[in-house]
Amino acid sequence: MKRRTFIGTTAAASVAILANKTALAADSSNINTMKLNNNINHSVCQWCYGSIPLEDFLKSLNELGVTAIDLIGPKDYPLLKKYNIHNSMCNGAEISLTEGWCEPKYQDTLIRNYKEMIPIVAEAGYTNLIGFSGNRRGMDDAVGLKNCVDGLKQIMPLAEKHGVMIQMELLNSKVDHPDYMCDHSTWGVELCKQLGSDNFKLLYDIYHMQIMEGDVIRTIQEHHQYFGHYHTGGNPGRNEIDETQELYYPAIMKAILETGFKGHVAQEFVPTWEDKIAALQQGVTICDV
Repeated sequence: MKRRTFIGTTAAASVAILANKTALAADSSNINTMKLNNNINHSVCQWCYGSIPLEDFLKSLNELGVTAIDLIGPKDYPLLKKYNIHNSMCNGAEISLTEGWCEPKYQDTLIRNYKEMIPIVAEAGYTNLIGFSGNRRGMDDAVGLKNCVDGLKQIMPLAEKHGVMIQMELLNSKVDHPDYMCDHSTWGVELCKQLGSDNFKLLYDIYHMQIMEGDVIRTIQEHHQYFGHYHTGGNPGRNEIDETQELYYPAIMKAILETGFKGHVAQEFVPTWEDKIAALQQGVTICDV
């Protein structure tokens, strides 16, 4: 009975804390007064807010105190510089999520794209460049792993020379990206080990890996040295990361901090609120442990 009482009390307290955060974020007038601890380096994925013109969105990030953004290509680098927003995960070298490094027929194009993009990223003062495994299309995972190693080895010396981190994103193949090969952290970690480069890591997407394997905090604790970037998202639905979903993000953020992580955590949930910036404020506040 004591255990049940304790669980009920702590659960009620957690709901109350998140409810207060929800109320704060729902009032747009509070955006300018948000105080961040900044133990977490906050970022946000621009595509989730695609209905907002990029320049307007960057102005909102300045107001929020969020200093980085994910998944911006070179044509918009000058706009980021104008608003002093860091590009924490560059894109533009990949072909697509489905056409990636595991298939040799795409590798000539990928090698050319990345060799062109790596110096551009470095010259702009950025350090992270995203990549994707692509789909299996009947390929054995071990074969796909070897293919990825063979292809990526062609660009890693250039990435190392320019101080650019190539980061392959872990995506779920159950709900959002059927047949995607890099869909488990164990496969991605093995890829990192076989490449053996400090300039190759995994983008650990918490939403995607909750769907595929769960056990998020233990995985972060055991394999954090292979994770160079994190994305958030509520599950189920990939919406707000508050009490409406099954993951408790404050505990996840604390686990990330305890590993000594110094990179960025980017909000990648699709807001359902009418005020999308207020939804973003809520997500950042929840993660600002």
